[in-house]
Amino acid sequence: MPRTSPDQASLDAIAAEARGCTRCPLYQAATQTVFGEGPADALVVFVGEQPGDQEDRQGRPFVGPAGRIFDKALAEAGIPRDRTYITNAVKHFKFAPRGKRRLHKSPNAYEIDRCKWWLDRELALIQPRLTVALGATAARALAGRPFPIGQNRGRILAFPNGLRGLVTVHPSALLRVPDQEARHRAYAEFVKDLVVVAGAVAGAAAA
Repeated sequence: MPRTSPDQASLDAIAAEARGCTRCPLYQAATQTVFGEGPADALVVFVGEQPGDQEDRQGRPFVGPAGRIFDKALAEAGIPRDRTYITNAVKHFKFAPRGKRRLHKSPNAYEIDRCKWWLDRELALIQPRLTVALGATAARALAGRPFPIGQNRGRILAFPNGLRGLVTVHPSALLRVPDQEARHRAYAEFVKDLVVVAGAVAGAAAA
């Protein structure tokens, strides 16, 4: 059985610590903290918005409908999910109850900023070659301010904290495209962004 590396053990310890997080009020209604998942030596970190309903129930990131689209796009771009680290800007599910359903609500700036303490610790330990913001909430967390996706999407850039990064849409946005043809185009653009990620990571690994 392979030994756990010191960095992996440290990452696991941070995840265990986060299970008791009360840094913002979202913990009160959520089922559990959903921490990041993946190896401590990952070359790329993907940062989403927050857990959804299925993630909150299962305790793992990107396992719901958006996660299935994400997995498919990663495979098409040639990025093995098990060699990436996947996390969220906010670690608790924020929702509004509607009968038996729990409808997603976007985190506010206070919640993003309070949870950034965990994200910063993840990134400091992993030190990825590239950090990818999936959607506006993740971009806001990494940039420390509102960061428009459209004009920055799909190209390598530097976040203010010195991280080399890329921004693209959140895969859940693809689920909300009503027209099938438009949805197909949106998915193709998302895969195109991930191909840029794959190329940048491969180049960094070879350097």
